[in-house]
Amino acid sequence: MGMSAVTFYDGIAGADAFVKKVEDESGIKISVGSHATSAALNAYGNIKKIAFVSPYYPIANAEVKRYFEECGFEVVRDICLQCPSWTAIAEVPEDRLRTLIREELNGDDVDAIVQVGTNLSMIRLAAEAEAWLGKPVIAINTATYWHALRANKINDQMTGFGRLLSDF
Repeated sequence: MGMSAVTFYDGIAGADAFVKKVEDESGIKISVGSHATSAALNAYGNIKKIAFVSPYYPIANAEVKRYFEECGFEVVRDICLQCPSWTAIAEVPEDRLRTLIREELNGDDVDAIVQVGTNLSMIRLAAEAEAWLGKPVIAINTATYWHALRANKINDQMTGFGRLLSDF
């Protein structure tokens, strides 16, 4: 499902309630960003401390942090880009994200980096960053696609989109 902010609200219980409501109304199963990113982090194994970037404002980042902490991850740091509109999210330059990953999110105290916000597409950049950093960098859109495939017993693997899709 191509939305993420609301899937983190009210922690795991809120995400579960959101999924149930949409599935009950639509009659189909869905994969959502919150559950997909936590499942992706678990697929890599041995990830305890994370950092994340979002296009959101602090109040929404607090909900993302709450969700990840309920899932058992320690959020070491987060960056909220405070994009002023939905279209502005899609206009964040890749160079800015690259700099944030290298200079503000990464560190020896972080096991993995996560990008949330489906309109802030970082699919290819996350795969590249994973190669430079030698640690998982998970883009929410990649995680949601991977989660949907695996939930439907589709185990196809592909290269060019990070270890999540090539190895798990």
